[in-house]
Amino acid sequence: MWGLSANAEDLARGAAPHSTHRKFNWKREAKLGGLGLVLLHSREPQVRKRDLFSHPGPAHPPRYPGPVSCPMANPRLDPESELDSVFPREVGLFADFYSESSRFYFCGHVLSITQNFGSRLGVAARVWDAALSLCNYFESQNVDFRGKKVIELGAGTGIVGILAALQGGDVTITDLPLVLEQIQGNVQANVPAGGRARVCALSWGIDQHVFPGDYDLVLGADIVYLEPTFPLLLGTLQHLCGPHGTIYLASKMREEHGTESFFQHLLPQHFQLELAQRDEDENVNIYRARHRESRPA
Repeated sequence: MWGLSANAEDLARGAAPHSTHRKFNWKREAKLGGLGLVLLHSREPQVRKRDLFSHPGPAHPPRYPGPVSCPMANPRLDPESELDSVFPREVGLFADFYSESSRFYFCGHVLSITQNFGSRLGVAARVWDAALSLCNYFESQNVDFRGKKVIELGAGTGIVGILAALQGGDVTITDLPLVLEQIQGNVQANVPAGGRARVCALSWGIDQHVFPGDYDLVLGADIVYLEPTFPLLLGTLQHLCGPHGTIYLASKMREEHGTESFFQHLLPQHFQLELAQRDEDENVNIYRARHRESRPA
């Protein structure tokens, strides 16, 4: 996915957030459904580990200033045509617009993340399990971002890149052009003035070469689920990861979307790959990858 996260289980059901300000609790529905008590109109708050507070935003969220000027952005790209090619367009998916602000606690930071649900952003709107798992991994493993050159792919809300910036990284947060306003709003809400976080458009397989190829850390959360984009993602990773750089990819392991095949067969052809962490409850794997051979700097 060119910078987007998706939840296959939700998409398969044709699920969409309801027009109220709370997300439907699918686990609760499934459990009660087994007892013959399907709550067709129930709206339950989905309590998540490390989700401290959640409250609705305004019906029409404030417009944020445009993304930080990024000399690497490609002005020739057509955001609308890119959106049609990679965003799921299921009937009813995120049909009702609303925004929701949630707070997450990682590494001593409280992250206030706004998610703008609606048909325009689709699956790019929300914070997915893989992103939270990756942030939790960075905290539990005390991953050092200080002075590191970092890039996040398919950022969506930007939560992973924002955490990296707050931890001292020099971070570039990327996604498709239409997602940048949401990311920039979250960056402004969380990264203090003087923090090193920039927001740029990046389309895999199209313009990765206008970005430098010497990043110390390349990050991605739930971006491996559309098989046609796998070669594009692979080429982008090969270019961006520096000679001694490290890639961290967190992914929901969806068999029907070829996710396992990407990590078992495609990525190992070009990178030394290891499973860093497995979350059985959420079915999320975190992989760490490095170049097989040192590349010329």
